[in-house]
Order: sequence, then structure tokens, then C-alpha cells
Amino acid sequence: MNRPALRHLLAEVGAGTLPVDDALSRLAAWPGEELGYAHVDTQRAARTGDPEVIYGEGKEAPHIAAILGRLHAAGQEGLATRVDPDKAQAVLALLREEGVPEERLSWHRRARLLHLRSPVARTPIGRVLVVCAGTSDLPVADEAALVAEALGARVDRLTDVGVAGIHRVLGKAEVLRAAHVVIVVAGMEGALASVVAGLVASPVIAVPTSVGYGAAFGGLAALLGMLNSCAAGVSVVNIDNGFGAALQAVRINRLAAGGGGA
Repeated sequence: MNRPALRHLLAEVGAGTLPVDDALSRLAAWPGEELGYAHVDTQRAARTGDPEVIYGEGKEAPHIAAILGRLHAAGQEGLATRVDPDKAQAVLALLREEGVPEERLSWHRRARLLHLRSPVARTPIGRVLVVCAGTSDLPVADEAALVAEALGARVDRLTDVGVAGIHRVLGKAEVLRAAHVVIVVAGMEGALASVVAGLVASPVIAVPTSVGYGAAFGGLAALLGMLNSCAAGVSVVNIDNGFGAALQAVRINRLAAGGGGA
């Protein structure tokens, strides 16, 4: 349970709108709950400032639904990444059967992201900019942008500004420089990250994608190109890892915006 959620729970008890026994039930699973096939970490948000996140690929829909259901019961939010459409619909149906309110559930098809929203509204902070080289990179860029938004950042986007038409990104210099941190998502040779890093003073997180013809080697060419960037201030996450880039960007953004660690 993160600090705002815990404060909200205590305020509800203090105001008499939440019975003490119900509050105890929500806290009973703290710091975690063993399900047999998974250990739900309900202390992660309080410890790191970020909610529990499920890597959905390879997991069964009932297992994902059960984990998210436990997080809901504990007054938590949660994310599930890499969830295909059929599995997502099955998870959503199971959560609705468990009584999870519709307004707390969202599904983003292109990003393959399920979001169990926080029960406590929050105001976005700072500014994370997600820059996408081409529309083929959008699934990964969407994952990065949506995760960053879910974790509390104010997010802007620049789409289809790859180096094949360098004027497109150069014309957005003011937008680039306004960001606390920039996520650059690109496939092929991954050159866009170096171009952006040469224009801004903020940290740049480069995300190589598996987009490209044969010699792109499923994103390896972009990964190596980004790792070998001649521009300073570029860090690189794994191929197609929009989630990892978002998490790192959000933590930098919190510090830059004065939001602290949680």
C-alpha cells in the first residue's frame, strides 16, 4: 500500500466511513500474500513508490485475475504487461465477477497493458516525453507512455519523428527541452536516441525495438547502436522494454519534480 493510499485509508477510518474491521482486512495481507503460484507483494508501493506489476506473457488468465483481485482487495493498484487480447478479456471478465468496479479497470490493446487503477486519485507530476521514431514502434512507445502515466507522471508524446526525415525531430526542439526525462523508442539502426541526446540537457532513455529488416536482427542492431551512442547522457534498456524505460523515467521525473521517492 503506497503512502497516499494508506493516508486515505486512515482518513476513512477517522471519518467513520470505513469500519475498523474492514481496514484491518485490507492491511492483513501486508506485506504480501502467498497464492501458491505467486507471492503478491502488497508492500512494493510503500517500499518503492511503484505498484506490483505482472509480466503477463505465459501466465494464465485466472492467475493474473487472482493477483489483480488480491491487489484490489488490499486497496492497491496494479499493472499487467504483455497481455494478449483474448487473455485480457478473460481477466477483465473474472475481475468484474469479483466485483472490481469498471472505473478501476482499463485495457490498452496496442500496448497489451492491463491497469487496475489506484483507488486514490492523484495529480500528474513533472514531464516525461516519449519520442517514437516510426509508427511501427508505437506498441512499445504506448507501453512506455501508459506505464509512465499509470505511475503518476505527466506524459507528452512525439510520434513518427525518425531520422529518415530529420527536420521532424529538429522542429520539436522546444518540446524536447521542456521534458525532465526523454524516452526514445526506435528500431532499425536506433539513431534517433543519439540525435535527441544531442539536443537536450535532460537524461535520455533509449528503447531499441525489434522493428527492421533482416540485418536488424530483431532489435540487436538498434540495441548495439544505442549502447555505442556518441552522444552523452543516453542509457539503454532491453529490446522492446517500454515498461523498463517508463519505470526508470518515472523515478528520475519524481526527483526532478521534487516528488521524492514514493
